[in-house]
Amino acid sequence: MGQGAGAGEGTRDALGLDVDRQIVADARMLSGQLSSLRQRLFPPNREKSLRTFSSGEAARLIGVSDGYLRQLSLSGEGPQPSCVSASGRRAYTLEDVNALREHLGRQGGAKARNYLRRRDPAAGEELQILAISNFKGGSGKTTTATYFAQHMALQGYRVLAIDLDPQASMSALFGYQPELDFQPNTSIYGAIRYDGDRVELSRLVRSTYFPGLDLVPGSLELQEFEHATPRHLGETGGVAAADPFFTRLRTALDTVADAYDVVVLDCPPQLGFLTLSALCAASAVIVTVHPQMLDVASMSQFLFMTSDLLSVVSAAGCELNFGFMRYLITRYEPNDGPQTQMAAFLRAQFGSRVLTAPMVKSTAISDAGLTKQTLYEVGRENFTRQTYDRAMDALTAVNGEIEGLLRAAWGRGNEAAAG
Repeated sequence: MGQGAGAGEGTRDALGLDVDRQIVADARMLSGQLSSLRQRLFPPNREKSLRTFSSGEAARLIGVSDGYLRQLSLSGEGPQPSCVSASGRRAYTLEDVNALREHLGRQGGAKARNYLRRRDPAAGEELQILAISNFKGGSGKTTTATYFAQHMALQGYRVLAIDLDPQASMSALFGYQPELDFQPNTSIYGAIRYDGDRVELSRLVRSTYFPGLDLVPGSLELQEFEHATPRHLGETGGVAAADPFFTRLRTALDTVADAYDVVVLDCPPQLGFLTLSALCAASAVIVTVHPQMLDVASMSQFLFMTSDLLSVVSAAGCELNFGFMRYLITRYEPNDGPQTQMAAFLRAQFGSRVLTAPMVKSTAISDAGLTKQTLYEVGRENFTRQTYDRAMDALTAVNGEIEGLLRAAWGRGNEAAAG
């Protein structure tokens, strides 16, 4: 009798509350608290802003010596720093850094391309679309995508980040609260939906506080694509029908391609229609993997399923054109023996397809995330120097390696990236 009564109620918890009402109450409470936290963190207009950079940091970003940058400032030649203290200490915004890149690049010479890093369509340099993927949560996928997009913007590229995850974690790192900040039809779903409410992708792009980095935010409405696509397939005759689901994202990206050098796709943690669309649109793929047995076993299943599904869409006309596919070891703890063994196992299996640099687990990255920030936004003075430097060295190594692969896809040689 007791089991029958409990099963019959079903939607009530141990306190006798309606579970659905409790869930929505919890959601509203949490949303309200997050909104209050954001108002405290980012007053007065609740918007994030990017910090300024010291002379040494600016010089490294541009690819010149600090002495040469000081000489430019003292001589009055070219763009000047926005902030100069009474003691003469100079601070540069990213706009200042980009202006100096333009100034130095216009002088020509062999180093001009090192300053002006944007792709050259006349030289056959095509838009690079990088998908960051894994269908297991907690693999560091969103962290990898966000940090790489910010890295590329800091290096002077024009970047579009697209949050394909209905949970919108990337959008949160950029300071948004999806349930409060976004109206319906403002995610990428608006540009790939099947009905008459479809809009141009350019209408969905938002500028960010990182100059050169735009965002198409995520929201729960992305989940509708996972539901609408099977209906569309049933109504139109399957994957071989005209305007299939796997071409829609790439078609949308083609409409804004001239404005960007790199697109970074943060895929959802599931192998659904959104992830397949991202893989079909991508020119390169990074698969994140946490070096533990359960995660590696999960990745094995992910690869089997991905292969099967890509075979189906390939047979239906999807042209896969990956310049590279690499595995990135994430949340790596070098002093953890089992993790070290698992990382060695992955390198033994995949060889050079595992990125040389792992993304090291860092309390600095976690601490910055508590305020919806990244280490690129937070100064070194806010952390223990050793912890900060260790995290930044790992980020620089990982992001620089991926940047090098993208540059190689443009046929640019191996000249060292700045920063």
